[in-house]
Amino acid sequence: MGQMVTAAWLVTFVLVGQTTAADQLQKEDAGKSMAEAPEKQAPPDDNQARMAETAKSKAEVLEKKAAPQGSKVLPTPTQIITKPQAQAVDPTGEESLDDAITCLARSIYWEARGEGDAGMEAIANVIMNRTGHEGFPNTICGVVKQDHEHGACQFSWWCDGRSDDATEEEPYSHAKEIARKALNRQLQDRTGGALFFHNRKLTPIWSKKYIKTVVVGEHVFYKPVDVEAK
Repeated sequence: MGQMVTAAWLVTFVLVGQTTAADQLQKEDAGKSMAEAPEKQAPPDDNQARMAETAKSKAEVLEKKAAPQGSKVLPTPTQIITKPQAQAVDPTGEESLDDAITCLARSIYWEARGEGDAGMEAIANVIMNRTGHEGFPNTICGVVKQDHEHGACQFSWWCDGRSDDATEEEPYSHAKEIARKALNRQLQDRTGGALFFHNRKLTPIWSKKYIKTVVVGEHVFYKPVDVEAK
């Protein structure tokens, strides 16, 4: 009888010891998890909104550098627009054209989507060249919307009466990337300093007044006689 009691007592002691050890390990693991838990992250939408605002602010500085009275000094590392920042701007292609990235990207998209890098970059070159030239507005949106009030837009997509929304995600994303590089001054000028262009299927009367610089993709590019190639 005594042996049975002793055996039962030993089993109880072992079980209690195992439970206590298990509880202790569980507490240690929980404490470790709490100690290693990362800081709470902001919701993705908030992060995207912050990146978009940062990109727009940087673009304002960069387009001022491109303006005729601008410093022409290359952007500093902190002024350069990053790819994630640019892509956060106008994510659905439906926002108002009120900032440099959106205005530039929509122009690239509507004038040259489907032409590849060369054709799209050439459109960006013309807009940036105009922003930095006497006689044109000092902002990218100003360049894109010029003469709208007179019913004779410089860029036909802007006043053709149709929706200006970018409806194809991949081409518009690519247009924003080219716009980013143009603002960062990371693009070669493929147009030879051109300020004007037209579709190669057309021959507008005004083209006779200018010097043809190059044909890129579906467009022919021109510059005034007194403009040197960049």
